[in-house]
Amino acid sequence: MSNISSVIKSIQDIMRQDSGVDGDAQRISQLTWLLFLKVFDAQEEELELTRDRYQSPIPEDLRWRNWATDGEGITGETLLEFVNGQLFPKLKAIAGDAERNPRGYVVRSVFEDAFNYMKSGQLLRQIINKLNAIDFNRQTERHQFNDLYEKILKDLQSAGNAGEFYTPRAVTQFMVDMVNPMLGEVILDPACGTGGFLVCALEYLRKQVKNEQDQATLQRSVRGVEKKQLPHMLCTTNMMLHGVEVPSQIAHDNTLTRPLRDYGAADRVDVIITNPPFGGVEEPGTENNFPADVRTKETADLFLVLIKHLLKNQGRAALVLPDGTLFGEGVKTRIKEQLLQECNLHTIIRLPNGVFAPYTGIKTNLLFFTKGQPTKDIWYYEHQYPSGVKNYNKTKPIRIEEFDVEKAWWGTEADGFASRVENAFAWKVSIEQIKAANFNLDQKNPHAADVVSHDPEQLLADYARLQAEAQALRDELKGILAQSLSSAG
Repeated sequence: MSNISSVIKSIQDIMRQDSGVDGDAQRISQLTWLLFLKVFDAQEEELELTRDRYQSPIPEDLRWRNWATDGEGITGETLLEFVNGQLFPKLKAIAGDAERNPRGYVVRSVFEDAFNYMKSGQLLRQIINKLNAIDFNRQTERHQFNDLYEKILKDLQSAGNAGEFYTPRAVTQFMVDMVNPMLGEVILDPACGTGGFLVCALEYLRKQVKNEQDQATLQRSVRGVEKKQLPHMLCTTNMMLHGVEVPSQIAHDNTLTRPLRDYGAADRVDVIITNPPFGGVEEPGTENNFPADVRTKETADLFLVLIKHLLKNQGRAALVLPDGTLFGEGVKTRIKEQLLQECNLHTIIRLPNGVFAPYTGIKTNLLFFTKGQPTKDIWYYEHQYPSGVKNYNKTKPIRIEEFDVEKAWWGTEADGFASRVENAFAWKVSIEQIKAANFNLDQKNPHAADVVSHDPEQLLADYARLQAEAQALRDELKGILAQSLSSAG
């Protein structure tokens, strides 16, 4: 690891010398398209040995081995002219689709919005030579690089708002473990970012593989959609690093821009695990893709409607949502009411502050539900900081071991979680109580003493809730007044 880690660090140092690369996000983007081509070529070397008459979708002169591997090869202006004038234009123009030319489709989708930021061909050649020191066909080096790749993704936390692409590994692992995907099921992340949930799902399913047929099933098990170019490129490379030969099922698209009615039976999946963007607003017109009674511009709300729709009957979902969705009024109330009517929202894990630090301090929740039966009771569990910790941060993130207490308490859905018991951090709320609270899912721990919070994030959340409640009362009064005036008229 130390050797590979030093290679990546030296590459980042070289990029800092280039006047065309500005900031962490551009450095990571630049590194990723180079990594993609290097990993793709290593994968092709394996396919050429195991597949008769394998043919690369990349033109021969553009394959990594034919322009990049010679340390004394093209450099300077010649290299820049090749990359900007031939490599990028031709890879963006590869013909074919996900069915007829899936590997070519993957290459084109990765490069369609990619860009070479570097202005020095000499520095670019130095980086290419550094990358060639890593052998992705050696299992030990590939395994080490997988761990390092996780660190590269975490570096996005300091790349402005790019931190939205990364969910802490402990959170993704816990959600996958509790959903318990089985080989043969299709797992979807409709806002997959860099692929953290899909990688966890692949690793979980790989333990169930026993033969070549199972391996083929594993290759078809995950689907992802990501609308932004950088995380899509990172995710596609991530899939290849984790053994997916043709990650054509990772689409560069926005799942919200397709009308809900256009998603049919072929689009429905067994499992959805995701951390949809929250706090954002979709572009005008996106809400028109959804039924009139649940139209909103808020991204997290639209994803909740979409996820419910895309699940098969008895399909399972786990997703991250902010407190605002739990207590929100108006359209949020209708969305939650429909969710509870059509799905069994059996568990909400309430996470403490700092889990997604440093790029948001918003309190979040993990929701687990199964489609096909209405909700009767919702179990809540308040996740606790480990001993001696008052908040999470970049250097002290949440760890998977901390979820052992939830795992021990969890039980099984088959018997309705009969083994669960209330304790200081766990409590059950009936659907009647939820309905009486106008589908407010922000149900406080009845075992905890009331504590006055001076946390700014909590105060802002309380203010937003009170504002929403006040607006709802104003709207109700307006409605009563309008009805009265209409009657009088």
